[in-house]
Amino acid sequence: MIRVSMDVREGTALSRTTVQAESIREAVSITRRRYPGRDVRVKFPIDPEDFFIEGPVEENGWARLSVARSSIG
Repeated sequence: MIRVSMDVREGTALSRTTVQAESIREAVSITRRRYPGRDVRVKFPIDPEDFFIEGPVEENGWARLSVARSSIG
């Protein structure tokens, strides 16, 4: 399992979410399903210390929207 941060953009609003999945491709897919119609991108650089997850695998992954939001004008 991996954990990656994603940027989710809708118009000028930018949000961040953290996604746990089996692969980066699956993380993008989970995020797109959760936030349909929004621009979804992996946030780089990926922190190598937080990337790999040890422990039980959660079914179907998850996405958690962070509190930080910004508007880009």
